[in-house]
Amino acid sequence: MPVAALHSLPAVLGAGAVRRRAPRHARFGLRASSLESAAPVAVNGEAAAAAVAETTTKKKRRDDDGELVTKQDGQTGLEPLYDDGFGGVTVKDYFAAARAVSGDDGGPPRWFCPVECGRPAVEGAPLLLFLPGTDGVGMGLILHHKSLGKVFEVRCLHIPVNDRTPFEGLLQTVEQSIKYEHDLSPNRPIYLVGDSFGGCLALSVAARNPQIDLVLILVNPATSFAKTPLQPVLPLLEAMPSEFHVAVPYLLSFIMGDPLKMASVSIENNLAPPETLQKLSDSLTSMLPLLSVSELADIIPRDTLLWKLKLLKTGAAYANSRLHAVQAEVLLLASGNDNLLPSGEEADRLFKALKNCRVRYFKDNGHTLLLEDGINLLSVLKGVNMYRRARQRDFVTDYLPPTLSESKKTFDEDNRLFHLALGSVMMSTLKNGKIVRGLAGVPDQGPVLFVGYHVLMGLELGPLYEEFLREKKTIVRGMAHPFLFGGKFESSRQEVSRLFERNQFVLLYPGGVREALHRKGEEYKLFWPDQPEFVRMAAWFGVTIIPFGCVGEDDVLELVLDYNDQKNIPYLREWIASVNQEAERVRDSVKGEDGNQDMYLPALVPKVPGRFYYLFGKPIEMKGMNNVVRDRKSANEVYLRVKSEVQDIMSYLKRKREEDPYRSIAQRALYQATWGVDAQVPTFEP
Repeated sequence: MPVAALHSLPAVLGAGAVRRRAPRHARFGLRASSLESAAPVAVNGEAAAAAVAETTTKKKRRDDDGELVTKQDGQTGLEPLYDDGFGGVTVKDYFAAARAVSGDDGGPPRWFCPVECGRPAVEGAPLLLFLPGTDGVGMGLILHHKSLGKVFEVRCLHIPVNDRTPFEGLLQTVEQSIKYEHDLSPNRPIYLVGDSFGGCLALSVAARNPQIDLVLILVNPATSFAKTPLQPVLPLLEAMPSEFHVAVPYLLSFIMGDPLKMASVSIENNLAPPETLQKLSDSLTSMLPLLSVSELADIIPRDTLLWKLKLLKTGAAYANSRLHAVQAEVLLLASGNDNLLPSGEEADRLFKALKNCRVRYFKDNGHTLLLEDGINLLSVLKGVNMYRRARQRDFVTDYLPPTLSESKKTFDEDNRLFHLALGSVMMSTLKNGKIVRGLAGVPDQGPVLFVGYHVLMGLELGPLYEEFLREKKTIVRGMAHPFLFGGKFESSRQEVSRLFERNQFVLLYPGGVREALHRKGEEYKLFWPDQPEFVRMAAWFGVTIIPFGCVGEDDVLELVLDYNDQKNIPYLREWIASVNQEAERVRDSVKGEDGNQDMYLPALVPKVPGRFYYLFGKPIEMKGMNNVVRDRKSANEVYLRVKSEVQDIMSYLKRKREEDPYRSIAQRALYQATWGVDAQVPTFEP
């Protein structure tokens, strides 16, 4: 494992300013991307419909033959299922790197660019500065260097072991750096990842520089240091002679996290139990000597540790006194098994004190969260939609595709049993009308618009998303109800058109929330408003429309308490009213049930699983159908055709599933027990 190279950067104490000679990615070698919510969402057709009027006048041009010229700008440069390198580095690499850079070189605190990060694959990648914890080495992100380096310019702060720069001096070091970078790129955000003590630094910098666009990622911040279990013994440690300083090993043991979780890094979760146990045993055996007192004391000597504890006290007091001034966007990662700090309680306090704060809890992890198994920092950022390259997040160009490691974790580990239980069957229709298993009938290139029925609670989305990733290596993008992501409807109206401009695969459910949260007895009923604007948009961009249907929800779940039932229960009626009062109304202009987009939470009872069946219909080529753009009657004819085909597809699937000998989970389990769990289970003949 190559040790990160140390470089002096412009804004360092004692370092002179350096002129900007080239883009940052040319000066510093850098380069990484969790599935960005493949969870069920209610994709709404109204946003696409409302966009067509504006898209016909903005950001469009055609060539001399009348063909639409699509835009390719703003691409991230990352392909779906790219290898982010996550999981290839272990805690042993951290200790090796920490020993290599922990020697005293007499220099001041300074920044370095990890060699492992390489060059960012994303144009205009934001800057990420890592502020270390108590060790000060700056290698606390080593497990994440490769993954973060693909989408960030990563720099880490290194504080030499014998450096005694006070907290205000460290604060100036970070502050000078962010001011320098902000002057170079004022519209680009700067991410500060503060680990423990680094969290105090990050908060303090943000409080002093509210005019700079900062995004804070606080990992078990030490703002709660006054409540640490070590607090009562600190005065004794300071007064105790060095030869009797036996408490240092215990202090060091508090700083480190859970050894089992550290040893589990890079061990695959889908191994057989005996193999997993053997690998864990080998990893733990090789790692335990690194956690010995002598090894830790080499990284944090006794005098350095006492100095760092004083810094913690000063930094915590400074940050806490300025929380009210923090304007930055904050993500707080809190461990539930932190032996050094009461991080869980502190997360609750900071959530209330900070103006723009989100919290993610990791109840089984220790203080050194970033060095423990199962924590992919970039996946966490993607999961909370906090990756952006400008002041406002662009949901089209800032989207990061899922990586290979994220796909394996999501589909092969976390949701494996769910997908096995559904036993999904994917079929598509070739241009000659023949139905085949798989996605051969779906074009390999976009733009493509899938229009279909929204299953209860969006249960169909996970298997659909997975199949397109596995077979087509393609991301299917969809527009969700703004309630789910806290977005504004007006700001999202252009997103579908921009996806078409970039030849993307787009998923549209004209029935929206009303379909996904239907009532009892409404399975497979379409709630499509009489608004064919998505057809006109498809014609304008030359999009291929593919009607599709999915059946199986009635074989998996039973709806026992629907919207009408809950409206008759006082407490639930009030809750529904309050939720929908805050939610944005996207179909107020549509009359009747098609326009009723009230959000509620259905009460469901699982059944012994049957099977999900998908069928993608024959592609409808809209290229060259310019009359549809201008003539509402022609657009309505195509709209009714699409709607009719979706209904016919679901009728076909409901009829044909009766012929499937493996519709029941019992038959499928027996087949897979015989032929292997990854064997494709047969189904009916199309």
